[in-house]
Amino acid sequence: MPISFDNIPQNWRMPLYWVEVDPSMAGLPIVRNPALLVGSMIPATPPPPTGVVAGIGVPNVPIPIGTQAQADHYFGQGSEIGCMVQAFLANNFAQEMWCLPVTTPVGAVAAHGDITFTSPATEAGMLNVYIAGHLVAIVVGTTDTTANIATNLAAAINNNDALPVYAVATTNKCTITCKTPGVNGNDISVWLNYYGAIGGQELPPGLVVTLPANNMLSGGAGIPDYTAGIAALGEQQFEYVALANTDSNTLFMWEQEYGFGDTGRWGWMRQLYGHLFAAKRDTYSNLIIWGATQNSGVLSVMAVEPNAPSPTYEWACAYTAKAARALTNDPARPLQTLTLDSILPAKGNDRFNLPELNSLSGAGIATQQASLTNVSHIMRETTTYQLNLYGQSDDAYELVTTLATLAKLIRNQRQVITSKYPRYKLADDGTRFGVGQKIVTPKVITAELVAQYAIDEFNGLVENLQAFKDHLVVERDNQDPNRLNVLYPPDLVNQLRVFAVLAQFRLQYDRGQDLEIIN
Repeated sequence: MPISFDNIPQNWRMPLYWVEVDPSMAGLPIVRNPALLVGSMIPATPPPPTGVVAGIGVPNVPIPIGTQAQADHYFGQGSEIGCMVQAFLANNFAQEMWCLPVTTPVGAVAAHGDITFTSPATEAGMLNVYIAGHLVAIVVGTTDTTANIATNLAAAINNNDALPVYAVATTNKCTITCKTPGVNGNDISVWLNYYGAIGGQELPPGLVVTLPANNMLSGGAGIPDYTAGIAALGEQQFEYVALANTDSNTLFMWEQEYGFGDTGRWGWMRQLYGHLFAAKRDTYSNLIIWGATQNSGVLSVMAVEPNAPSPTYEWACAYTAKAARALTNDPARPLQTLTLDSILPAKGNDRFNLPELNSLSGAGIATQQASLTNVSHIMRETTTYQLNLYGQSDDAYELVTTLATLAKLIRNQRQVITSKYPRYKLADDGTRFGVGQKIVTPKVITAELVAQYAIDEFNGLVENLQAFKDHLVVERDNQDPNRLNVLYPPDLVNQLRVFAVLAQFRLQYDRGQDLEIIN
């Protein structure tokens, strides 16, 4: 019996017509690639301050979230992770999104800052305060005292549940405090009149306002422990992960989870793959120094200027969302020019210039640049990988697209092999077996891999099919006759990232040359 059946027994004698359905030649890989947002929720214990509502979600347990209302319900309105969801949805509404809520340690301190009014307005106008990049505007009248203005501002802040802070007014001072305890509250900025006079935003004449030092909240302390949260992920696939924290311990734990070792998601046993995204606010010099301490192919950290209003955890989510949206469509296309919507960048001279951005990209830092309309876009999706195992310069994993493309290729190949050959026999090349027998030889698998590579080339993931065929090796293991070893050498397609032109102009071409060409 040359045809191999999986279910119909060889000794079945009952008449007449029996069909065994085999889907092995029909299936195609399914694109799912869920995203995971990792950040702090407003915990129920200890009880939050009056007016701040805790989330009902269970810390360290991932949960699918489809809307902002669900995020607010589970994590608390204005929580760190709730704001991350808002930034993600503004940039990617179609991705399957999960959240991993965590809490900061017992005794964590919430960041705070004072907005102080020392002189009332002499003319009526608007007070435009940007908190974490979100506008809070109130009317200021000529009869308003500094105490009235502080009270009105506090009321406006507390009426906006989506803000990451709550406010308390005392005399002429409005004190704002982060709803989520922890060090990330120190990344919440406070600015006046972001768009300036040309955008219709000016302080009313006479009004004098003092903001927190360096325009940032301060005093926040406490970093989540991600051990339990990472363990709770199990073997569930999360392709694009947005991290709120970039401290050394946090990055180490997540890089281990997504690394290339035996227990990592990019390792040979788990084969889950995925990418980590984050953002870091600092000066150019400090970012260059920090970049030299990082070296991971699975992590991309975007540089954020010190005076950018939006907090880094929202930058991280906007970056993750746009990367997920683009890489799901085509993992090999560059991310340059994709906009980071809902994010307020630094203004004017506070932005990194092109030479600084170029140096940052060479130091393992992803870069962004704002347009004249104050919309940031991705410049280069650099990972932190810079050195090989011997500490020598290496660009193998420099760009996010490299591993994204490789993951797509491996999954395509795995789908073909596991679907078509789940229960096959293995024989040497040249074995004469009947048509329909479920037997493979090295040449059969070679042909399969070449055919799949041709499909991947047609889909724009790889190039140089002939070179691939020349370098592909498929052989039986000389110590285990049941094992097939493959050397798989794909040539990943590259991206158009630099278009260099030498403009060799002339004031006038030599007329003799012109006549010679015509003749």
